[in-house]
Amino acid sequence: MNPLKQLEECGQSVWLDYLKRSLVEKGELRQLIERDGLKGLTSNPSIFEKAIGESDEYQQAIEAFQARGDHSTTDIYEHLAIADIQAAADVLRPVYETTKGRDGYVSLECSPYLANDTDGTIAEAMRLWAAVDRPNLMVKVPGTPAGIPAIRHLIGKGLNINITLLFSVAVYEQVVEAYLSGLEEFQKAGGDVSKVASVASFFVSRVDTAIDAQLKNLPDKQAAAQLRGKGAIANAKLAYARYKDLFSGPRWQKLASADARTQRLLWASTSSKDPAYKDTIYVEELIGRDTVNTMPPATMDAFRDHGVVTPDTIERDVEGARAVFAALEDQGVRLDGIMEKLVIDGVKQFSDAFDKLLGAIETKRSKLLQGEAAGS
Repeated sequence: MNPLKQLEECGQSVWLDYLKRSLVEKGELRQLIERDGLKGLTSNPSIFEKAIGESDEYQQAIEAFQARGDHSTTDIYEHLAIADIQAAADVLRPVYETTKGRDGYVSLECSPYLANDTDGTIAEAMRLWAAVDRPNLMVKVPGTPAGIPAIRHLIGKGLNINITLLFSVAVYEQVVEAYLSGLEEFQKAGGDVSKVASVASFFVSRVDTAIDAQLKNLPDKQAAAQLRGKGAIANAKLAYARYKDLFSGPRWQKLASADARTQRLLWASTSSKDPAYKDTIYVEELIGRDTVNTMPPATMDAFRDHGVVTPDTIERDVEGARAVFAALEDQGVRLDGIMEKLVIDGVKQFSDAFDKLLGAIETKRSKLLQGEAAGS
């Protein structure tokens, strides 16, 4: 059996961390749904930068949009991105309907320039939600200090939210609090909490990359070797343990009685960045009920080809995960500092990709304007 479909039997949903226009137009997205049981799709500024900025696939669409009048670079980007998101959401709509709104989502990120702006994030998320106008949209909001109150507000308005750039379990706890508080606000205002969906996206491989870089400098080489490649999976196991705790008890049961849905953990950044690690490690070791794994195409292809499915790996040896964190701290690896820096670096990476994307669009726009000037 296809290992990707086996994940569904383990209670895990497979999403694709990739989007470009031809994926929908050539029927590839529909094929992934049928063959692999794909249940969702995520995008981010880096993905759009590669799709729009590094190819001519969107040239005709840009020309057609500009033919209706000169538009700003940002307007062109949003016109292209929203059309792609709508098209993908329409293909995934049957999944959304079949799973009664548990899956079938497409994610669109708020501008990374707003990552530290609560009010700006709220306004942008509301605007994008209205512009896309699909019930199976998830708006992506970063788990930054400014993002947390925005998440609460947006959930309180009934939007579906994908919280991105999560690394720390402590920050994750704040995200869950924002989700629960938002649901309570929405319910108090007469909203149907069963219609609200959310995922909390933990970035996995970046944690190992950051921790392993510090391990190289440890004087205790034996300890460093034993801890190498262990931090990210340990972090995910501890996050899942907290998930089970946080979505239990009287407060949650009151919401669950109104058919509210748990905010699932989503494993992102699941491609192996170190060639020494198995290319499917961040799928095989993170199999868990009521979770999502969003994979880039290469990781999905690798797992389809040679992935090994063992149910509930995320719940194995949680005490061992705690021991890994304790050992890292004992060796002087300051995990809080690493996690904070990863958020800052993640925002910068997405902002840099957005800069590059808008620059590429501006180049295409300028050439069209020059061509019009030459022909006038």
